Amino acid sequence: MKKKILRTSIVFGILTGIAITFLVLNFYATLHKSILIDHLPKIKSSDSLFHSSNHRYPWIIKRGDSLARVVQQLHIAGIISNPDYLILYARLSDKQVVQAGEYWLQRDDNSLSILEKFNEGIVIVRRLTFIEGWNFSQMRNYLHSFPQFSQDESLSDSEILAASKISIAHPEGWFFPDTYRYTGADETEDILSRAHHKMRTQLGELWPLRASGLPYDEPYEALIMASIVEKETGIAAERARIAGVFVRRLQKKMRLETDPTVIYGLGVRFNGDIRRSHLREKNAYNTYKIRGLPPTPISMPGRASIEAALNPLAGNSLYFVAKGDGSHVFSNTYKEHTKAVREFQLN
Repeated sequence: MKKKILRTSIVFGILTGIAITFLVLNFYATLHKSILIDHLPKIKSSDSLFHSSNHRYPWIIKRGDSLARVVQQLHIAGIISNPDYLILYARLSDKQVVQAGEYWLQRDDNSLSILEKFNEGIVIVRRLTFIEGWNFSQMRNYLHSFPQFSQDESLSDSEILAASKISIAHPEGWFFPDTYRYTGADETEDILSRAHHKMRTQLGELWPLRASGLPYDEPYEALIMASIVEKETGIAAERARIAGVFVRRLQKKMRLETDPTVIYGLGVRFNGDIRRSHLREKNAYNTYKIRGLPPTPISMPGRASIEAALNPLAGNSLYFVAKGDGSHVFSNTYKEHTKAVREFQLN
């Protein structure tokens, strides 16, 4: 009787071992099984590098998504076959945290490699560039050209600033023109916050290095000047010289008389030509009428323009006129300036 019970126990143990081995092998075989992405719809992007193909497919994890939710979504999409196995493995291996962002799912991926990507945050990183001299409206229009950042297009400037937790009275000039990296988890507010922080950082670094005797009471006035310099010339060697002209005019209580501020004040009414009526128009940005600086910047200045505004080139010139090739002729007197205007503007 005892031998019979022993034999039964041994047989049961062997069968149990076989069953457990089968389950374990099936568990790992399922996890190592290649994912299925061929059936998923192709996704087009403005960037050809990020088109989906038969070899890879973009997948987005939103902020706040849990592992269980992400795994269930993958299962519903037909990408993985057994979500419970993957969740169990994640718990056993302490990889339950998934990071928000956009990921490539590739044909040779399996459940384990996907989990590894999500856990380590191996996200797709893209780039966008704000151009020096853009105004805030141009900056927003550019952002809205990306589907990822188009949802808040209907928000006003004040609403988007509030959503971005940026406390400024007017957005113009307060965002640094540069190239910014972003992932699928980023929103418009994230990009604006980074650009605003970078502008404050740049201005904070350069303000203490300013020349003495400048007609600015605060960094914001230097930012306004830098935005005008940015729009007046695209030639690097001229920035400090143009800033010098404007600084001397301010010191002498002369009007700035700069066309870019007039154009900014006209807004959508500007059609490419400045008329005499525009120069006679009374508004806060018509520097042919007002004295001193306009109330806000008129563009996003780059670092070089900020440096020029804070360290203008010394000299005697009070006027300049465009030559038509992007450069300018500088004059010390109105008589010299009038002659330059006749030569380069009226001929």
